[in-house]
Amino acid sequence: MGRGMVTAASLASAIPAMGYKKSEISQAQIIEAAIRVLARQGYARTSLLDIAREAGMSKGAVHYHYPTKEALLQVVLESATDKVQEQTIAAWQTEATPFGSLRKSLETLWEVRAARTPEALVVADLLALSLTDESLRPQLAEFYRLAAAQIREYLDSHLVALGLEPKISMDILPRLVIGLLDGLVMQAFVEPDALKPDEVVRAIETMAMGLFAPGNR
Repeated sequence: MGRGMVTAASLASAIPAMGYKKSEISQAQIIEAAIRVLARQGYARTSLLDIAREAGMSKGAVHYHYPTKEALLQVVLESATDKVQEQTIAAWQTEATPFGSLRKSLETLWEVRAARTPEALVVADLLALSLTDESLRPQLAEFYRLAAAQIREYLDSHLVALGLEPKISMDILPRLVIGLLDGLVMQAFVEPDALKPDEVVRAIETMAMGLFAPGNR
């Protein structure tokens, strides 16, 4: 039997792999559709049927992958927060200097929130719901832990490496930056003309840099 010949056994072994790939594609469609619908309507007003229609699938097909809206929500939240973090990391890599990277990352952190991207809207909506729904808190807490860790890693590898030392704990500094951004963007949501992006970024950059001092190296 030739090595290139397709046998019944080889065909059978290929079918599960093809099915698995199709399943992954279907799940990606559902997650992307869910993010779009949740961004438009909010979690409280969205049903699995709404998401199925957006994805061009039957409700049964969505149920097959995600039996409940809550089960789908956990995956959607992970996908949305990952997208926000990926955009920030990409921004750091576009600038050659540490200070240029810091400004670019702050600009991106602001843009992905203030521009009302679907992912940012989903995260904002779920943050509000987490006040009364404890099941949402672990995933959101993980998002903040990862975001803070990424900022800290950047500061450690760039600004501290330049001989600057933080005046406050590095456990707190990244959280302050995130808190400023999230607090200001909520104000921008309700009063869009109150804050100018350049002024916001410059102010946060100035405040953040004010928390560093020349080291003793």
